[in-house]
Amino acid sequence: MTDAVQRPNVLIFGFHPVHWCAGGLNTCSRALAALLVPVDGEPLVSHLRIVDKYSVVPPTTYIGAEFPQILAKPEVEYRQANLTVPAAISSAFDPSEGHGPFEYVFDFTGEVRNDRTEVIQITTTFNVARMLGLEAAKRKVKAYVRMQLPFYETSSKGSHDEKEDIKPAGPIGTWWHETQRGLAAIEDLNLVLLRAGFVYGPYTSYGIIASGITVASVYGYLKKPMKSLWSPGKNPNSTVHVDDIAGAAWASAEWMAPLGRKAADQLAGEEIIFHNDKSKVNEVEGMPAHSQKLIAPVFNIADDSNTTLLTFGQIATSFFGTTFEFFNFVESTIAKFMDDLEDINEQHVGGWTEMLQASNPPCPNTPLSAYMDKYALDKHVVALNNTKIKEVIGYKLKKPQLNHETIKEVVDKWKAEGSWPHLD
Repeated sequence: MTDAVQRPNVLIFGFHPVHWCAGGLNTCSRALAALLVPVDGEPLVSHLRIVDKYSVVPPTTYIGAEFPQILAKPEVEYRQANLTVPAAISSAFDPSEGHGPFEYVFDFTGEVRNDRTEVIQITTTFNVARMLGLEAAKRKVKAYVRMQLPFYETSSKGSHDEKEDIKPAGPIGTWWHETQRGLAAIEDLNLVLLRAGFVYGPYTSYGIIASGITVASVYGYLKKPMKSLWSPGKNPNSTVHVDDIAGAAWASAEWMAPLGRKAADQLAGEEIIFHNDKSKVNEVEGMPAHSQKLIAPVFNIADDSNTTLLTFGQIATSFFGTTFEFFNFVESTIAKFMDDLEDINEQHVGGWTEMLQASNPPCPNTPLSAYMDKYALDKHVVALNNTKIKEVIGYKLKKPQLNHETIKEVVDKWKAEGSWPHLD
């Protein structure tokens, strides 16, 4: 697409608090914006509007060193809004002066904190996405791409394709999954659901992978092995580089736009199985009946690493010159029942503080933390098969392997912006 007239107008929505996982400006929407309107090179869009809860001038959240350059591009508009307010959503869809209607919508909204109540999950995950989907259908957008974070628990045997009924993990998983059902129930919505592995990449300052990289660096600095609470079983943890979240989201929109929902359902539709309390159907506005069969195009997006707890631990620790080991049974049993996370975190949080203080030049402000909350310390089993998106959409992974090279890219960019300690 070389003619600006042919380039679509695009909306990106993000509404995530700063926490462990992918969210809002902190990861996926920012990476997608960088793909659509690169710092160097031709934009893929005519106009890009990003809508999020944060201020960017001045920034009230970590946005990384490169993003301000993208925000300064003439094709890019940033709008601060509270997406729990219906009027704010309607306004966000109104075209900018001199531009036509928005054709592609990317939905990265949702509450990512596990300690939030069910009411908050319903309000900020289910309700927000449903209002966005209804407005998108009303405006007849050509593609609506919703990203699903890995709030699932799969079997550790093999990887799992989109036809398999995988179980949502906890209340957060239940409502993120229910959000997919709510969107699938909107008949005129040109919906694509992307189910992602654990996201990592440049300027992705949280998530279990970012946390693991940071903690591994501490044990390298301390010249001690990094130990896991969990036994060295298979424990798959599917991973995906943030560039592939962006690339897959764009490829999904381009795939959907000429097809429409009905044809897309025929090519890639999967049933979104009910996994909730049936009594909630009468309590939550817009929640589809448990018996309603809901079909929508679903694609897993994960890299080719077949990452497990063990392989990630080995890759991350060896990058920093140390080893990855496991507690013995007695130690592990004691650790699992410790209520005080401070005891578990004391060593690596203290080591990270030492690293920051020893940095030359100084590293006074960093979005990174070596503190591992309960979610980061819990056992996760998420194994996603990525064959379908390759075969149906033809998507080719940009970063197929999590390895020393991709970790180096992440660390080098943090170093360059002053978020990572310089110790050599």
